[in-house]
Amino acid sequence: MSTNPADPVNILFAATDRHWETYEAPLRTALDKADLSYTLATDLPPGSVDFIIYAPNGDLQDFSPFMRLRAVLNLWAGVEGITGNPTLTAPLARMVDHGLTQGMVEWVLGHVMRHHLGMDAHIVNPQHIWEAKAPPLARDRQVTILGIGELGEACAKALDTVGFQVTGWSRSPKSIPGISCLHGETQLAGALARADILVLLLPLTGQTENLLNADRLSQLPPGAVILNPGRGALIDDSALLKALDGHLAHATLDVFRTEPLPPDHPFWAHPKITVTPHIASETRPASASEVIASNIKRSIAGEPLLHLVDRSAGY
Repeated sequence: MSTNPADPVNILFAATDRHWETYEAPLRTALDKADLSYTLATDLPPGSVDFIIYAPNGDLQDFSPFMRLRAVLNLWAGVEGITGNPTLTAPLARMVDHGLTQGMVEWVLGHVMRHHLGMDAHIVNPQHIWEAKAPPLARDRQVTILGIGELGEACAKALDTVGFQVTGWSRSPKSIPGISCLHGETQLAGALARADILVLLLPLTGQTENLLNADRLSQLPPGAVILNPGRGALIDDSALLKALDGHLAHATLDVFRTEPLPPDHPFWAHPKITVTPHIASETRPASASEVIASNIKRSIAGEPLLHLVDRSAGY
């Protein structure tokens, strides 16, 4: 294998035609800027492919013919659509880029502030009700983030800067200055109980699917709000609807089990649910292409890949 960035490498783009139209130019720009000699195409002989740029909604599912494959570079942050593939033995890197992270921070901060300030009642007020009741200050509002990886930590720090009391929960111990960090099953109930606003930023794995079931939803305080820009299947849909008909105040959801969300889905009509069309952390082609080019250059120079996926953990 080549260890010289000047030697040509073959890069297969394995995603939909629509993604190719969007990413081809930014990828070529980033690869050229990295001074790489390459062939980038959507159709290459499997035995010649060094790297695969991959989106799980494409046609490629069998990686066994790619005998010289060095790495698969996922276009998206989520990798649940590929981690269980038994034919993939090459290293897998997920997408972590500053554009995606900043987009998530802005969405989370915006919707936390929306619910914190009670803006919906002012924006939609057909009865012209004058209710001069100021919200608490951010320092008196507790926000819990389930999942404090790259995205969760960035959101936690932004919320802390505004002044919110921020708790982060993860499966393994974490330490973030200014953030109360809890971890493990035994501390999950405590993280939920203090959440005036709950933000879900966990990856989807066998352990996190339906994490917010009826029992855990009941552990949230009365009037709590849920924001889910993570993965749709983190929440039991039926249990959420029942909780919203009970003690929960609202749920703003950006991700769903089926996307686009079917027109007849009850989420659309529920008065305590806001649907946003999976826009919280859209991958930006220009910045994502730079991340991919950088990882390819690292690999062929013999350096470790960034953002490697732990296949046993699922993320």
